Amino acid sequence: MSAESVSDSPQFPLSRLFWFCLALVLTAFHIGLIFSGLVPNLVSRPLHMALALPWIFVVPARGQAARVSGTILTLAGVAACLWIALNQNMLNDQYGFLEGNFQVVIAVTLLLAVLEAARRAIGWPLPLVALTALAYGLFGQYIPGEFGHSGTPLASFLGTLTIAEGGIWGSLTGVSVSVVSIFVIFGAVLNAGEAGQGFMNLASSAAGRLKGGAAKVSVISSALFGSISGSASANVASTGAITLPAMTRLGYPKRLAAAVEAVASSGGQIMPPLMGAGAFVMVELTGIPYTSIMSAAILPAILYFLAVWIGINAYARRFELKGLAEEDRPALRDVLITSAFFLVPFFVLLWGMFIAQYTAQYAACIAILAGAVMLLINGKLQIRPREIALKLENAALASARQVAMIASIILCASIIIGVLSITGLGVKITSLILSGSNEMLWPSLLLTALACLILGMEVPTTAAYVICISVAGPALTRLGLEPLQAHLFVFWFALLSTITPPVCGAVFIAAGMIGENWLKVALTAMALGVGLYIIPLGMIANPNVLRLTEDPAMALFAFARIAVGLGLVSYGLIGVRNLAAKIGLITLGLAAVFAWAAV
Repeated sequence: MSAESVSDSPQFPLSRLFWFCLALVLTAFHIGLIFSGLVPNLVSRPLHMALALPWIFVVPARGQAARVSGTILTLAGVAACLWIALNQNMLNDQYGFLEGNFQVVIAVTLLLAVLEAARRAIGWPLPLVALTALAYGLFGQYIPGEFGHSGTPLASFLGTLTIAEGGIWGSLTGVSVSVVSIFVIFGAVLNAGEAGQGFMNLASSAAGRLKGGAAKVSVISSALFGSISGSASANVASTGAITLPAMTRLGYPKRLAAAVEAVASSGGQIMPPLMGAGAFVMVELTGIPYTSIMSAAILPAILYFLAVWIGINAYARRFELKGLAEEDRPALRDVLITSAFFLVPFFVLLWGMFIAQYTAQYAACIAILAGAVMLLINGKLQIRPREIALKLENAALASARQVAMIASIILCASIIIGVLSITGLGVKITSLILSGSNEMLWPSLLLTALACLILGMEVPTTAAYVICISVAGPALTRLGLEPLQAHLFVFWFALLSTITPPVCGAVFIAAGMIGENWLKVALTAMALGVGLYIIPLGMIANPNVLRLTEDPAMALFAFARIAVGLGLVSYGLIGVRNLAAKIGLITLGLAAVFAWAAV
């Protein structure tokens, strides 16, 4: 809906006002937590879930049955969450053991609400994994052999998951409350203003005139946009609406245009600062500061987009792809003005983290305020009150929807992590990985990569990463990997499913937007996105690439080695027709990346 159509509306519907106010409450709650100091976990985390539930159960409901059931589930779930928050002092003294039938009802209500919220938000796969974990926790004592467990009393099992600071109120949910939500709000505020247009203008100005310029604009704009959206699907839908028509007008093959957008958009989940919430989960699971994770992740992310760029150059030579016409490129004044809409908040964020030494979430809160101020003017440096009101509404509603989406995923994944902890299954799976690989690192890496790919096909990247690292992480660190190496390796491979058949979400969306066969797009995307398959292994063979702050010289040397290797592989796959030359270039490239591992 445009600002003009809203400004012409004769009234502000009551229901719309209600949801806007509820979104403001959710936003204010999460920002307020950062400024207000310590709030007990059994208060903040249940309230986080209570505020998220209406946005999962009621807002997207279609049809009478869905609305009625969603309203009932919302009321029941919110009541159970409020009961936990109001009785947190009493529950702390119960140490995760339910007392009485009423508390059992509360526990069951919370688990059902979490499972159904995840199902409505992202479909069946993740809730089915959580249900399987619950079934194992309840009945695993009847499984013979080493994969059974000794059994846990029902009151203790359900209580640990629902009334203690484990299970759904565990540390992962804490990350969702105090960090992920803040950065999601930050991204929503930027997207509500002119930041998105600023990304496109900057990319068009920087790369539009180059050969294959329209594709390169897609790469740059998707990297910039993805750094704050953290979602491959959202990235394709937003930047693709502009870049896909531009590429087709210039004669790009449809499969190539869609593949470029899918691959570039997938890279947003590995580009700091947001990384699809993965960076913040890593902070909690590894204890490594957020700024250290950002610095470790930046060079591999650049390598990914570098490989895509080289692939586009090879395609540009094959298909004689043109750059954007001069009239389609923005004027310098427009670039400078619109770029300020994201550069100012980003500068505030980086100043807060690296100069003022604030925590990441505190710096993000200040950046949110800077972004909100930027909403007061438009790209023409005009102040229009009704346009400002629309931007504020869009920012609040987008914040609420995205916070709720991530909350539903993390709460459901927390059930799985809780069961792994209670039953000891995670340790058993770790032992299985070690025995299956004969306690050798590279076979363990390949087994883990396969598990990440399979799980990532059906659940969001962050959830796949959390589950995989919980069971495979201890095995990898035991075999000599540093914790951050293991976590980044698993996170990258959990992302493979965005472009890898049979389930490749970013490819499906891009192919549908342009009207091309998805399998053709997927095959082209896999060639363009070859870095997604090689770089995680390259991080293991060249660990210095992750040590930019500790040893910049060695990090840049490792970066250069991998870059040369990736360039040879990418050009060999795309730019060479002769089979012998193709094999030779790919072999040389792989040797450049992995020979160092043998030294």
